[in-house]
Amino acid sequence: MNEERLHWFRQNAERVKAEIGKVIVGQEDVVEGILLCLLAGGHVLLEGVPGVGKTKIVRTLSAVLDLKFSRIQFTPDLMPADITGTEILIENPDGGRSFRFQPGPIFANVILADEINRATPRTQSALLEAMQERQVTVSGKSYKLDEPFIVLATQNPIEMEGTYTLPEAQLDRFTFKLKVGYSSHEEMREILRRTTYGEEPTPERVIGAEEIMEMRKLVRDVPVATHVEDYIINLVRMTHPSQDAPDIVRSYVEYGSSVRGAQAIVLTAKARALCRGRYNVSLDDVRSVAMPALRHRIIKSYEAEVEGIDADRIIDELLERVGR
Repeated sequence: MNEERLHWFRQNAERVKAEIGKVIVGQEDVVEGILLCLLAGGHVLLEGVPGVGKTKIVRTLSAVLDLKFSRIQFTPDLMPADITGTEILIENPDGGRSFRFQPGPIFANVILADEINRATPRTQSALLEAMQERQVTVSGKSYKLDEPFIVLATQNPIEMEGTYTLPEAQLDRFTFKLKVGYSSHEEMREILRRTTYGEEPTPERVIGAEEIMEMRKLVRDVPVATHVEDYIINLVRMTHPSQDAPDIVRSYVEYGSSVRGAQAIVLTAKARALCRGRYNVSLDDVRSVAMPALRHRIIKSYEAEVEGIDADRIIDELLERVGR
C-alpha cells in the first residue's frame, strides 16, 4: 500500500466521523467502533438504556453513507417473513397467475434492527443467515444481499419483560458489542442547544458502496506481525476455562470466546491502524478493540452472576495478564 492510498483511507474515515459529529455529541468510542466494524465487514450490537442515542447514531451513519437504509422495529408479533420477504401471487398479462418474490426490509445495505431482543427466537434467527452468509432463503430459493451489508442491532439491558435473550450463536455473529452510556454534563448541554434551538444540523453524504468496498479490501491487506498474532491468540485462549486459565476465568467463566473473537480483533485492529495512518497493527490497536470484540462471547457462570462479576471485568484482568 502506498502513502496515497493510506491517506485516502484515513481521510475518508475522518470525514465520516466529522459528519456524524455534526449530529451526535460525544459517544466517540461508539462511533469509532461502528466505523471499524463497517470497514471490517462485520455487524454491531448496541446496548444501552432508552434515550442515550442508539437509534440516532445509526440513523446518522446511514445519512452519511450513500447506501440504502432500512429500519426493522422488532416486536413480539414480528414474523420471519416480515424481515426476509415472501412470495406473493400476481396476475400475469396473459391472465395466468404466478408467484413472485417480494423482498423484505433486510434487502438494504445498512439495517437498523431496533430492540432486537423484543422479537421471538424464531424471528431473531431469520437474521442469522443474512448476517453470516449475506443471503436469505425463502421457499427453498436463496437470494443474495447487496454489499456492503451491515446489521446494527439495539437492545435495552434493563427492561426484561416481553424480551427474549439473544442465543449465543447469534451473539457470536456480531463483531462488536458496544455499550452506549449517558452523556456528560457538557455533552448534555450541547445536545440541548443543538436540539432545542432552530433546526437540527444535517450531515452530508460522504462515501458510498464503491469506496467502502475498496476500504474493506485495504483492511484485508494490512499485515499482522507474528508477535501481535500470538498476543491475540493467547488473549482469546485465556478466556477458555481450562486448567491453565487464570483464577478469574476458572471461577466465573462457563464458556470462552470462539475463534470468531480472534477474527474480530484482527480485522478491527487492522481497520483501526489504517484510520490512524499506519500500515501495521500495534498491540495498542489490539487492546483497544479487545473489549467490544470479546465481552459478548464470554458466557459467565452462575457464580459470576451471584457475585456481580461482569465480562468487562474479566477481560480487563486478562488484558493485564496476557503477554507477561
